[in-house]
Amino acid sequence: MLRKAYKQQVEALIDGGVDVLLVETIFDTLNAKAALFAIEEVKEERDLNIPIMIYGTITDASGRTLSGQTVEAFLTSISHIELLSVGFNCALGAQQLHPYLKRLAHETAFYTSAHPNAGLPNAFGEYDESPKEMEGYIEAYLKDNLINIIGGCCGTSPEHIKAIAEVARKYKPRLIKVLE
Repeated sequence: MLRKAYKQQVEALIDGGVDVLLVETIFDTLNAKAALFAIEEVKEERDLNIPIMIYGTITDASGRTLSGQTVEAFLTSISHIELLSVGFNCALGAQQLHPYLKRLAHETAFYTSAHPNAGLPNAFGEYDESPKEMEGYIEAYLKDNLINIIGGCCGTSPEHIKAIAEVARKYKPRLIKVLE
């Protein structure tokens, strides 16, 4: 049933003219695999090649998804599909996401991406990290050659995105190394 629901969504998105398919906020790779299977099925049926981006979600300082997968296990479970990029979004702020992006970037030959939150939510569920603070954390990703694609998730505003874009202009994208 889940695969069928994803297939309907994929078909509707393609019929609507999307340029890329994004499977995001993955906390359970069994769901992601159902989405990826549906995408591959539609691609084969329609004889088309559309880029796929996938984002896992590391839920806390354990460095695991909600279903318990490590960065490496998440990557292994989705790497059988040709992907434009693999990355992380949501749940953590840019500072907290850094070590997991580092592990990801060193384990994959795919482009890497990140869409962190503007920090962690406060007691009211709001995000207090300023655009300048987030820019500094993103700059650390760029200095460490960890990302090719960058954006924001919960709590990010147009000002956050502007600050991210300004700092990203100063750096070249991550060089992809061939893994042995």
